[in-house]
Amino acid sequence: MKKIFFLVFISILSSCVSVKKHNEKRETPVSAEKLKQDVDHAYNKLQKLHPNLYWYISKDSLDFKFDSLKTTISKPLKPNEFYQKLAPVIAKIREGHLRLYPFEKRLTKKEIRDLKNQKGLLSRYNFVLDGDRVFVKDNTDKIPNMAMGTEILKIKDIPIKDLLEKYRPFVNSDGYNKTFLKYSLERRWPSFFTAEFGILDSVKVETKINNEVKTFYLNREKVSKEEKKKEETANKKLTKSETGKVKDYNILTKSYNRDLQFPTKDSTIAYMKIKTFSGTYSRKFYKQSFATLKKSPAKYLIIDIRDNLGGSLYEINNLYSYLVSDEFRFINDIEVTSRSAMFQADYLANFPILVKPLAIIVYPFYLVGTALSTKKVNDKIYLKNNGIFALKKPKRNNFKGKVYVLINGSSFSAASILPSKLKDEKRAFLVGEETGGANDGTVAGRYSTEKLKNSKLYLPIGLMLIQPNIKFTHTKKGVVPDKEIIPTLEEILQKKDVQLDWAMAEINKENPSRF
Repeated sequence: MKKIFFLVFISILSSCVSVKKHNEKRETPVSAEKLKQDVDHAYNKLQKLHPNLYWYISKDSLDFKFDSLKTTISKPLKPNEFYQKLAPVIAKIREGHLRLYPFEKRLTKKEIRDLKNQKGLLSRYNFVLDGDRVFVKDNTDKIPNMAMGTEILKIKDIPIKDLLEKYRPFVNSDGYNKTFLKYSLERRWPSFFTAEFGILDSVKVETKINNEVKTFYLNREKVSKEEKKKEETANKKLTKSETGKVKDYNILTKSYNRDLQFPTKDSTIAYMKIKTFSGTYSRKFYKQSFATLKKSPAKYLIIDIRDNLGGSLYEINNLYSYLVSDEFRFINDIEVTSRSAMFQADYLANFPILVKPLAIIVYPFYLVGTALSTKKVNDKIYLKNNGIFALKKPKRNNFKGKVYVLINGSSFSAASILPSKLKDEKRAFLVGEETGGANDGTVAGRYSTEKLKNSKLYLPIGLMLIQPNIKFTHTKKGVVPDKEIIPTLEEILQKKDVQLDWAMAEINKENPSRF
């Protein structure tokens, strides 16, 4: 028993030492020469692994930017000071999936345990950006002084405009698309703030609403035992129920990821909201939903993928098969840089902790399979089609009515590939805003996460060029809607859904006999 206690004590002690050393490195300047080595390493790995590195920027321009970066590094810098120099250069590649990660502070087990029993600080709100201004979009906990529509003027006595100006170079989108940047910064500026100033128990905030300026402190509140128990019971009930599983209940957003509704009394219009293509229980959801649609009088289907950041290629391919009546090929063969590129993929990252030992045992078989998975066509290397994205037949219960798809600048990755294919085939009418993901495809799928040796920053690099089977537009922008409708700040804060309202009104005009 004494030995067991000793081993536990040593384990805890070594963990604390590891956290301490990690955090000390975060605050230790790295020599200019070593940081320049990290710049070279990052660029070399990008050239070796990224299958379309010069899609939106020429090689000469990118060479110049990396060379120029090195000339600006003339003194030792802390890792996150170096991040602020390298991240904007990575962003110039204009790949929304490609981003450098800052050196995050590591927490002790006690700090992690304490945070689990606390509510967030800035993370408790949703924000909306209007130029260089930030407004509170949602305050579900009804925290005083942060009502919906409140403008954030300063945090820690720093004007919000200055913070946005500092963080804006760290975000990027696919190609020359502009719409994604606003949504990305709306989501990410609080995390940039936390990365810069740490996890705070409270923060000084200056706000304005109804022309009244207030200064106060936002505090990190504790979760009571009653609140925690109530939430755990509710989440357990929903996630284990058949409805919760099939609709993919999300315990963080406290909402269903997918849902099908009939918003009119006659059920001639169906509305399907998909918040993310998570892949979880998606097959069963679409099977049930389109069986329901088949039996219903629905002649119109509105698919809402606004603020959907993408996810599973299998899911969008499966959904598409319910929307068409003819055989189709959804995406082209996936291009990689070399036969050995997929050996660099983050193999263990896809397995839960308990399964990792088994994954290590079967790793040799993975290597053999990977070695046999490529083919060479016209001096380019592609992954052999494994059948998922080959020529496919439509589903028996495919929907034959008219399809509207709602998109915005936060429809990204897979949520751009789907409307791109639907638009190319003239199968859906797109309403809203240009998507944040590119019309002609993206570089994502599997990643190779490179750890820069000296600064310890992480750079995940997409290994697969994924493109829909369409006639490419070569616009280097997102999917453009057939009807552009961009909500104003006032409409957003008033919760007016002008894009959905337009689609409903258009259907009513097309089919006046409904009334």
